[in-house]
Amino acid sequence: MAAIYSLYIINKSGGLIYYKDYGSAGRMDTNDTLRVASLWHSMHAISQQLSPVSGCSGIELLQADTFDLHCFQSLTGTKFFAVCEPGTQQIESLLKYIYELYTDYVLKNPFYEIEMPIRCELFDINLTQSVQKDRVALLGQ
Repeated sequence: MAAIYSLYIINKSGGLIYYKDYGSAGRMDTNDTLRVASLWHSMHAISQQLSPVSGCSGIELLQADTFDLHCFQSLTGTKFFAVCEPGTQQIESLLKYIYELYTDYVLKNPFYEIEMPIRCELFDINLTQSVQKDRVALLGQ
C-alpha cells in the first residue's frame, strides 16, 4: 500500500491547478477532486480566521481514521496538500521539496501562466521520482 494516496496543488484563489493520484483504493472523478480542493481551500481560510492563536497560517495536518491530510502553504498563497496513510512521517519535508520542484520547473517555465493548470512534463517526471524515492525511504524504516 502506498504512503501517499494523492497530491493536490491549489492556487491562491482556490482553484485546483494540479492533481495526481498515486493508486488510492477509491479513485475519484474530476468533479470530486475539484470539490475536495475547493472544500480544503475554504476550510483552510476559515481556520485562519477562527484560530485563537494570532498569526495562524491555517490547518497543516488533518488526521482521520483512514487517512492523514498534510498541507504546506507557500508565501504566495499556493497550497500543496497530500492525502496519506495514517501516521505517515516526513510528509512536511516532501511537500516543501515539491514546492521547490514547482518553483524550478513550473514557475520558471516561460510558457506557464500563473494560476493556470500545470502542464509541465519535467515537473511531472521529477515529482514522480521524488514520491517514489520517498516511498522507498518509508519502506526502509
